[in-house]
Amino acid sequence: MDTAKNRAIGACLRQARKESGLTQVELASRLTLPQSFVSKLESGERSLHVSEFFTYSAALGVRPEDLLAAIELRIKRGA
Repeated sequence: MDTAKNRAIGACLRQARKESGLTQVELASRLTLPQSFVSKLESGERSLHVSEFFTYSAALGVRPEDLLAAIELRIKRGA
């Protein structure tokens, strides 16, 4: 597991969630998953699987390609 990349992805997901005006609880409800799932993703403690990516972007109301581009940019910057 690449923890630096997981943290970068998590930070990007957190930013997208906040820009969508959602709390972790609200996003978790849209995903029909526990809030702890969202928390672990955003902290980088858990990886976002490809199979979950499209559901996650839909729940955020973000186009998958836009979310992926933001994640790629954040990883390249090393943040």
